[in-house]
Amino acid sequence: MPSSHATDEVVPFTADDYRARMARAAESAADAGLAGVLVAPGPDLVYLTGYQPTAITERLTVLVLAAGQDPVLVVPTLEAPDAEKAVGAAALTLRDWTDGKDPYAVTAPLLDAGGRFGVSDNAWAMHLLGLQQALPGTAYVSLTEALPMLRGVKDAHELARIAAAGAAADQAYGEILKVRFAGRRETDVAADLARLLMEFGHSQVDFTVVGSGPNGANPHHEAGDRVIERGDMVVLDFGGLKHGYGSDTTRTVHVGEPTDEERRVHDLVREAQQAGFEAVRPGVACQDVDRAARKVITDAGYGEYFIHRTGHGIGVTTHEPPYMIEGEELPIVPGMCFSVEPGVYLPGRFGVRIEDIVTATKDGAGRRFNNTPHEMAIVE
Repeated sequence: MPSSHATDEVVPFTADDYRARMARAAESAADAGLAGVLVAPGPDLVYLTGYQPTAITERLTVLVLAAGQDPVLVVPTLEAPDAEKAVGAAALTLRDWTDGKDPYAVTAPLLDAGGRFGVSDNAWAMHLLGLQQALPGTAYVSLTEALPMLRGVKDAHELARIAAAGAAADQAYGEILKVRFAGRRETDVAADLARLLMEFGHSQVDFTVVGSGPNGANPHHEAGDRVIERGDMVVLDFGGLKHGYGSDTTRTVHVGEPTDEERRVHDLVREAQQAGFEAVRPGVACQDVDRAARKVITDAGYGEYFIHRTGHGIGVTTHEPPYMIEGEELPIVPGMCFSVEPGVYLPGRFGVRIEDIVTATKDGAGRRFNNTPHEMAIVE
């Protein structure tokens, strides 16, 4: 895929798109030795069918996928009209059940009574236990364990959505540099970021981390009431969903002129982020991206201050497989999308993190979905 975003056109998903996804999931399950896949409301159901119930309740909703049989979505009768409106509904059979009836009696005939099934991670325990009671010979395993790459490789239309989300996050960053930092609380800047993400087309804001001064040494610091001061390093990590796909980017700015040490650490993280990006190639193990970024920081004597993995996947959620971490030998393939986000965190002092969402392309080059400058920005 070319590195330019000029060919990125966001188009609606069709019933054929969802039909292909469900067929691929069923085939992948069979290849993994599973009898099928059971998908509860949540990201997996949205990805496979386009259906997201308006309210996730105690009433059983489950998509049943198995090789050699048509997809079936079991839904409460009162929610069937909404399910029928989903684009993917044309690619499956709806089977409804009414209050007062046993939903597991409706679902059980669709399952191999002695089969082992992959189950979406956010399925309710009461539903899984209900199926086990109806079919005591069945066994279950989480989809993250059994099929970690169910949503991992994006097609051209998905890549276009991630590109659009990344471009919107970049626009938000460009605007946040114009606001005043000094004398304002972290929560004030976080609110600005959330507003900007929405202004640039996000439907959902998942996080706006603003870590100023010593708070920046906590990678997952939530914006608090600390008043940002001149001389502070400030970590800005923000993202959410646009067109149903995630954005996630981090830049570290400085209020006023930085010290030589602050510049040195920032330059080090920038070099590590570049090394991680340059390691992104088809066929390379995910752990090698982590190794490339971590080596730069370790060689400079700051290894003990890089305290998290180098990256995580992104798609219909902002955190999902694959993970760029030591021990993950899964090979990168074109269409995988994930973050490259090394950092250095000096307790009680400051932190620096730089993050882009990237993908591997068919021509072997990595592609960034975030293209704002990596150099330290000076803010007021």
